[in-house]
Amino acid sequence: GGVKAVMGGADAAQAAANEIFGKTLVTHQTGPEGKKVQRLLVEQGLDIARELYLAVVLDREKRRVTFMASTEGGMDVEEVAAKTPEKILKVTVDPAIGLAPFQARQIAFGLGVTGDAAKELGKLLTALEKVFMEEDCSLVEINPLVVTKDNHIVALDAKFNLDDNAAFRHKEWDQWRDMSEEKQVEVEAKAAGLSYIQLDGNIGCLVNGAGLAMATMDIIKHYGG
Repeated sequence: GGVKAVMGGADAAQAAANEIFGKTLVTHQTGPEGKKVQRLLVEQGLDIARELYLAVVLDREKRRVTFMASTEGGMDVEEVAAKTPEKILKVTVDPAIGLAPFQARQIAFGLGVTGDAAKELGKLLTALEKVFMEEDCSLVEINPLVVTKDNHIVALDAKFNLDDNAAFRHKEWDQWRDMSEEKQVEVEAKAAGLSYIQLDGNIGCLVNGAGLAMATMDIIKHYGG
């Protein structure tokens, strides 16, 4: 539901707001039915030299927090991974010591960031790891992370996924929820302690465990459901 408009001048920002506010936006994330735009984030215009990608994720295979970085900012990382996987740099963090200084330098070098921007990137990486751990995130993604023409770092857009299993530690999360972005039936199910996902069709599945859920869905689809 979040829509970003980056432009110069209040008039241009107002024009863009009028163009998309209250309208139905259709993207890969919304699906073909689209989503009504109810909030706008209008950002300052910047002289951008380069757009980078930076994320902190949980690598389930290694069971470690991992930094992912790429020079291909502003693009879907899935597309980069599929077409040019060599352009994604991965740095795995040792949980005993956290992100080591040499690893921060490794990321800066891999992204071709130097000077003031490299120093700022080091501070940003340390801060990202801290927020990832303290706020119980499962994903923190900055895309794009920009290098300005005067060689400074700015996080121009960000996405945070919070691990529901840690909700008992974060009572403030409830205040942040935008109920207009959630399906009412799923909100009611969660309040009742149920994991419920609304899909298309007219067959309901009541299952125990994710694997059984997927197998049941496959069987239904196989027989034309």
